[in-house]
Amino acid sequence: MRIHLKIKTTNEAIPYDHQPLLTGTVHKWLGRNNEHGEISLYSFSQLEGGKATSKGLRFERGASYYISSYNSDLIKKLIGGIKTDPTLFHGLTVFEVIIEEDPDLSDRELFFAASPIFIKRRNGEKVDHIIYNDPRANECLEETLLKKMEKAGISDETLKIRFEVDYPKAGTKKINYNGVHNRASWCPVTIQGKPETKLFAWNVGLGNSTGIGFGAIK
Repeated sequence: MRIHLKIKTTNEAIPYDHQPLLTGTVHKWLGRNNEHGEISLYSFSQLEGGKATSKGLRFERGASYYISSYNSDLIKKLIGGIKTDPTLFHGLTVFEVIIEEDPDLSDRELFFAASPIFIKRRNGEKVDHIIYNDPRANECLEETLLKKMEKAGISDETLKIRFEVDYPKAGTKKINYNGVHNRASWCPVTIQGKPETKLFAWNVGLGNSTGIGFGAIK
């Protein structure tokens, strides 16, 4: 299940490194929960509608973003939290919540990133940030999604995921998250598998750290 949030804005510039603030807002709306630090079965997109300026992002015509989850109860809890306190940060306020029911993805395989897809793997004493054209990337996407599917009690021996590396606008983005610089991918993906597997990915996102704003797909 997915909710689309329409957001009223002010003239205040939003810092480029606002992803921790967005994550904090999601947890504020969830209230007391066990999601933080766990394998996340939800994802959320970046804020859309912004214009880049020297002082940050400005949203002259409002903003929007979405939150998806495999767990419909989590979405209901979010809606309740938004009704109680619709504010985000820096003058942003939700004025409309639109519920999107799970779509039929039987005939669809191509998905676009709504927030950068982040893959990390420990390599000895360091942590590698694996981008879309790395030979390890596709296997890592499958590995992480299968781990989430296992948590949800889902299996699919036909699952295959790959980055569409030849997409003309494919690239990467560095995200500063509380002082940690993460290199993530802006690149479409093809997901082959059962319809319920593709729907699961559509809701929970791909790659690592979907619970803090990475890996949402549309």
